[in-house]
Amino acid sequence: MAAPPLLLLQDITLTLGGKPLLDSTGFSVAAGERVCLVGRNGSGKSTLLRIAAGEILPDSGTRFLQPGATLRYLPQEPDLSGHESALDYVIAGLTDPSAEWRASAMLDALGMNPDDNPATLSGGEARRCALARVLAAEPDILLLDEPTNHLDMPTIEWLERELLSLRTAMVIISHDRRLLETLSRGVVWLDRGTTRRLDQGFDRFETWREEILEQEERDAHKLDRQIAREEDWMRYGVTGRRKRNVRRVAELSALRAARREAVHPQGTVSLTAQTTGISGKLVSVAAQLSKSWGDRPIVKDLDLRILRGDRMGVVGANGAGKTTLLRLLTGIDTPDSGTVTLGPSVAMVTLDQQRRSLDPEKTLADTLTGGGGDMVQVGDEKRHVIGYMKDFLFRPEQARTPVGRLSGGERGRLMLACALARPSNLLVLDEPTNDLDLETLDLLQEMLASYDGTVLIVSHDRDFLDRVATSVLAATGGGIWTEYAGGYSDMLAQRGGAALDERRGSEKSTSLPEETVPATTVAVPKTSGARKLSYKDQHALDKLPGRIAGLESEIVTLRKKITDPDLYTRDPKAFARYTEALDVAERALTAAEEQWLELEVRRETLGAG
Repeated sequence: MAAPPLLLLQDITLTLGGKPLLDSTGFSVAAGERVCLVGRNGSGKSTLLRIAAGEILPDSGTRFLQPGATLRYLPQEPDLSGHESALDYVIAGLTDPSAEWRASAMLDALGMNPDDNPATLSGGEARRCALARVLAAEPDILLLDEPTNHLDMPTIEWLERELLSLRTAMVIISHDRRLLETLSRGVVWLDRGTTRRLDQGFDRFETWREEILEQEERDAHKLDRQIAREEDWMRYGVTGRRKRNVRRVAELSALRAARREAVHPQGTVSLTAQTTGISGKLVSVAAQLSKSWGDRPIVKDLDLRILRGDRMGVVGANGAGKTTLLRLLTGIDTPDSGTVTLGPSVAMVTLDQQRRSLDPEKTLADTLTGGGGDMVQVGDEKRHVIGYMKDFLFRPEQARTPVGRLSGGERGRLMLACALARPSNLLVLDEPTNDLDLETLDLLQEMLASYDGTVLIVSHDRDFLDRVATSVLAATGGGIWTEYAGGYSDMLAQRGGAALDERRGSEKSTSLPEETVPATTVAVPKTSGARKLSYKDQHALDKLPGRIAGLESEIVTLRKKITDPDLYTRDPKAFARYTEALDVAERALTAAEEQWLELEVRRETLGAG
């Protein structure tokens, strides 16, 4: 028998601006369930979560919360006003005021000073403070709206582990695929005002969604054929009778109405970057680059060459200086010492994470056109603003909407629309994934993969970096930055599995384990005149990819077993056995990846020799 729901939304309907946003929709969550809520930007996910939290009332429908159950809601933009300190804000959210120690402990775990003034906190600090408030309360149900926005990677990885350890029921909205794949055991898809549910993890969602859409297309095709038969009857059957068959005419009208409502394509964002002439082979060259803020080094003695076609991800804790580094590498800021040389013919377009270039008072159309009529300059051609808006899923009636009234995801799409209209051969993207839905992220990844120029990306989205980046430049403490080949997962493998662990731009240096193999300093044993790998080494190199794939599959299976919320209570010995096996498998995977990297580098070196 299924567990009774702690929270139930049923037949929820809400109309905004004359058009139904939610139409007889809903979902339920039982004790210990972890559900992700997904859908396109503007589909009503945040609104539905606010209804679940009891913050707004629907036009109709039922919201049921189990009596005695506690619920905490993390909004996209938490309001910390009215509190003298971060600690006061977190304590105010506790169910049990005597458990103040949990508030202090949670703030400490998130790298926050409990005496900080909420009015002076940055976006990332406010998000960590709000997370401390909802986690310290230890509620029965957690509603989390984009919990990873503005967080750095160390905090995201800590949050992932913390949520995984809880027995709390959760409903999560997030664009972070890695987080959803790790945490979710069910998916609620909000699509065209209604919800569908998949009782499997997010890793199965996209295949399931495509199956549903394909079935809709088949159903629509059948309906088209039925309409064609009825229209044929209308042309030739009615005129052959002295009395019209009113029922058949009414049925045809109903069929046409059903066809109009059967499939409302959501559309897709059309992301195409306007490229100008190619840049030189060297785009940016830094030599002994150094920059400090007061006594704290941001960059120290950095030597770096960015070549045409590179897609470099920049990662590090909040406060490590990622945005400052981008500004130095692109010649916007002046270093304390060292030089930055930009290559010839560099045409740069930037997208900043704070979206400071957006004027909230301007309309969407004026933002795109610069206030100069109804045409947008897109590369070498002019396009009507309405047509260009449609490429980014904006409706024609939104043309006169002030930017300040757009959702976070819509503002993100608007920034992309402005940036991609300008010709460039160097794209500088500072947190481009914030607030974007998963479909738009897919298209952004495809666009960047096919972009002819060079891309510099600051991002905390691990999956996005794995799909896009050709190298990762990571802050390792004390102003030192190290470049690693490949994406974020490749960086972890080369660091021996050591994730970034700086907090708030701390001065402490993250020392790598002795077995770490940095991407830029892989040691190659002396060859003693050998021109190829030994038979033993070549055999190992051939076998390692299969072993790595097997270990990865084993790890996925073990993680699924451990995430069963009832396993520890039901069989603690099995839980301990699976946990130990997972640790062994992860260490074996790290060792295998390092061995493969060493052998591959040795093979390439011998071949070049």
